[in-house]
Formats: sequence, C-alpha cells, structure tokens
Amino acid sequence: MKLNRLFLLLFLVAFTGQTFAQSSSELKKKKQAIQKEIDLLQRSLNTTVKGKKLTLSQINALNTKISLMQSKIDVINAEMKNLDSQIHENTTIVHSLKDQLAQLKLQYAAMIRFAQKNKNAYSKMMFIFASKDFHQAYKRIKYLQEFSRYRKKQADFIQGKEKNLNYKIVILDKSLKEKSSLLQEQENEQNKLGKNKEEQAAALNKLAKQEKQYKQDLDSRMKQRAQIDKSIQAAIRREIEIAKRKALEKARLEAARARAAALAKAKAEAAALARAQAKARAENKPVPVAPKVKEPEEEPVKASSNYLTATPEAAKLSSAFQNNRGSLPWPVASGSITEGFGRHKQGQANYDNSGVTITTAPGATVRAVFEGKVTTVRTALGSYFVLIKHGEYFTVYQNLHSVSVSPGETVSTKQAIGTMPSGGSPELQFQIYKGSVPQNPGGWISR
Repeated sequence: MKLNRLFLLLFLVAFTGQTFAQSSSELKKKKQAIQKEIDLLQRSLNTTVKGKKLTLSQINALNTKISLMQSKIDVINAEMKNLDSQIHENTTIVHSLKDQLAQLKLQYAAMIRFAQKNKNAYSKMMFIFASKDFHQAYKRIKYLQEFSRYRKKQADFIQGKEKNLNYKIVILDKSLKEKSSLLQEQENEQNKLGKNKEEQAAALNKLAKQEKQYKQDLDSRMKQRAQIDKSIQAAIRREIEIAKRKALEKARLEAARARAAALAKAKAEAAALARAQAKARAENKPVPVAPKVKEPEEEPVKASSNYLTATPEAAKLSSAFQNNRGSLPWPVASGSITEGFGRHKQGQANYDNSGVTITTAPGATVRAVFEGKVTTVRTALGSYFVLIKHGEYFTVYQNLHSVSVSPGETVSTKQAIGTMPSGGSPELQFQIYKGSVPQNPGGWISR
C-alpha cells in the first residue's frame, strides 16, 4: 500500500511537472514576443526622438512601450508563481522520498539482521531436509530463492529511490536558482519601467508646453487621414455600385428570359386552341372561345440587397473571411499596435481611427491578410494605399512606400503587396470594412 501511494504521488508530480513545463514554455515565448515589440518600439523612438518637436507617433509609441513593459512584468510574475508551485511540489516529493527511503532502509536492515541471526541455527540444507515431504521441501527451496531475489530487488529499489531523490534535489536547486534569476529580472524591469514613466512624464510636460503647435500638427494629420479615408470610402462605394449593377443586370436577364418563356407558352396555347376551333367547325361541334393572348407585363427588377455576395464565389469567399475572425495573420511580420480602433483623445483634441496603426520595422514587407482581389491601388499624400476585396469584406493597407500588385490581380494569404518606408518610424494604417462599415481589426487578426 505504501508503494502504491508512492507511485501515485510520483505520477501526479510527473503530470503536474509536464503541465508546468508547458505553461513555463508558453510564458517564455510570450515574454520573448513582448520583448521583441519593446525593442522595435525603442528603435523607433531612438529614430524619432532626435527631433525637437514632439509627435503623435512618439507619444503613442512611448505609451505602448510602457504598456508592454508592464505586460512583461506580469508575465515574469506568472513565471514566478508557476515556479513557486513547482518548488513546493518538488520539496514535498523530496521529503516524501527521504521518508520512504529511510523506511525502506530500515526494512532492508531488519531483513539482513533476520537472515544473519538465523544463519547458524538453520542452514539451507537443514532447512530443506527438515521438510515433512517432497512437496514441502520444494516449497522451501522456492521460498529461499524468492527471499534471495526479493533482497536483491529491494536493494535495487533503494538505489533507484536514491537516484530519484538526487535528481529531484538537483531540479529543486535549479528551480531555486531560476527563481533568483527571475527576481533579478523583475527588479531590472521595474527599474526600466520607472525610467520610462519618468520619460513619459517629461514628454507630457513637453506636450503641455507645445500644446498649440502639437494641436496644429494633430489637426493637420487628422485632415490628411480623413482625406484618405474619404478616398477609401469612395472606392468601396464604387465597388458596391459595380456589384449592384452586375446583380441588377443579371436579374434583368433572368426576368427577360422568364417573360419570353411565358409569352412563348401563351402563343403555343393560342395555336393549340386555333387548331381545336378549326376541328370543331369541320365536325359541326361547338367552337371553343379563343381568349386574348396577353403579353406578360414587365415587373420591377429585384435583386439581393447584399450585392457583394450575389455570386456563389463571392459568398463563399466572404464566409471564409468571416470564419477566420480572430486568426487572420498580421499584415506585417513584426510590429506593435500603437494606436487602436475607435475614438481617441490627445490633449484637448478628439479624433477617430477607422483601423489600427501598426508601428513596424523600416522597409518591412506588407502582406495580404487573406485571399482576395485587388480593386484599388492609389497614391495619397506621398504614399500608397491598397484596397483588397474579400466578398463583402475589404481590407485596406495605407502608408506604403511601394506596391507590387495591380488592380484586378488576385492575391493569396500572406502574399507580399508592398513595402513600408525604409527610414524613420514607419506606421502601417490597417483597416477592415464589412461593406462600407469599418470593423475593429484588433478582433480579426491573431493575438
């Protein structure tokens, strides 16, 4: 029973150890990903901070960096929590193994003392020859063999437990060292966070002094963004109008075919009636009255209200895009969202962002997040934007330095469509629309 409990305890610890290892591995990956974003933003800040004038990009990058640093500290805390749990479990196992090992050694020592004590009184041969019959003698021989094997098995078992104990002690020591390292890392990150918050406070103080100039720059930027958004909305409306014309034309053709078929049927019925009248006259029978052949009236053409999914292909593509909500790839290989979707406030100014702003590396390749058809490639205020249609959905990629696709071209998921500027702190403006309604890209791309 004791051995069974020990095996059960070892199994549970092995299982929880595996779970811990997986969780620890995931946390390490998450911490590394956060650090990559922090490094990217720091390079961006190093590039833009040389200017004396404070920009919206700098403020957004600094705020995002501080948020990421806090997230990294939270991950470190989660790592330490997991590690504390593992240390507690391993400490429990070490104590249990020590107790079990001590008990096994006591039992083994008693076994050896018993064998030694009875060695002179009863030799093996005398023990066997003292049997009443052959069957009992055979049983005693088997007993001696089993006793010898059991002693060896117990010795091996004790050695195995000692080896396992030593291994657990090494793991425990390693965990304690790792915890010490995490505590040091946490302290370093807290110090860095404090310095960045001081930098943030200085930036806000600088912003207060430059409020007038900053507001002018912000107003100018928002006007530019509104101008580009207006062009994008116009391009989307144009695509909807094209889809509407095609859907209505298709509906007209189908209605014309239906009218022609109805008219042909009516004429055929009239011809059959004429033949029946002629036959009745020849046979002096009552002549059937011929109804007037009335041409079917042209009814108003009706088509589906969702013109963008009027065709099976468009409906299928739209459904596939919808089904990938939350798992679409990022439009760049690396980057950080420095301005989210929706309403924002900077100082006394309020403005809206129809998408998300992603700060990325200079010269980064911009990729399509899903298969679709390029409908628009246009320059706006010194940069390009690309509009891609995915059934009733559209994705927009703004602030591109160069493009590698053309209108009418079909693209696949993650296909390169252009590049970002090679200098400064490039910001990709990424948008998603359902019809003409902007969506929050943060809920569509993978986390």
